Amino acid sequence: MNNLKANSIQNWIFDLDNTLYPAECNLFAQIDERMGSFIAELLDVDRVAARKVQKDYYYRYGTTLNGLMREHQLDPHIYLDYVHDIDHSVLPDLPELNSALDALPGRKFIFTNGSAAHGENVAAALGILDVFDGIFDIAAADFTPKPNKPAYDQFLKHHNVTPQNSIMFEDLHPNLKVPHELGMATVLVHSSYEDHPAQKERLNWNNLPVYIHHETNDLVNFLTSENLKSAQIL
Repeated sequence: MNNLKANSIQNWIFDLDNTLYPAECNLFAQIDERMGSFIAELLDVDRVAARKVQKDYYYRYGTTLNGLMREHQLDPHIYLDYVHDIDHSVLPDLPELNSALDALPGRKFIFTNGSAAHGENVAAALGILDVFDGIFDIAAADFTPKPNKPAYDQFLKHHNVTPQNSIMFEDLHPNLKVPHELGMATVLVHSSYEDHPAQKERLNWNNLPVYIHHETNDLVNFLTSENLKSAQIL
């Protein structure tokens, strides 16, 4: 791992929301709003109470969906279809990201706690769907979300991925702990979305945790940098 370079990486693994697109477009705010609407109707509570439930489950169970499944035996497909019924026109077309991803050696994957349909719709709107070799979603992980290790184990098995020649990009730093432990290189993509405790925690860092090998404010620049292409990234 100490000599891992871009030309030796065989698997490039990307989170979706607020990682492959800029958080400033507020796409996830639409999902967040629909989560609240779904919970308010499901539990017959007002939006304030629904918001409390939504965030409580998010923080305790990794995703709001996981909490709803555990606490209310919810059919996950109904929820996923509802919360991902959003307006994708706010997403920018990103030809530079398409070119940067397409130029990378090896396979490229999206690994999301959302649905495969959501991943496809977002990647298509960004103009990058064609460069990916697969989308691994929450259903493929048996509805076990990141950062839980079984989700990563399922991903590795499903796509026959060797972690020691792989690199993972995430906007939520807890989701990089297991990849690091498995032997992947890790990159934290900074996001302006600060609703998750992990984002607020990052603001107080003086140094990167050991499980984060690199950080970037600009994914395209990172993927096209000469340092990544020709030098050690670990």
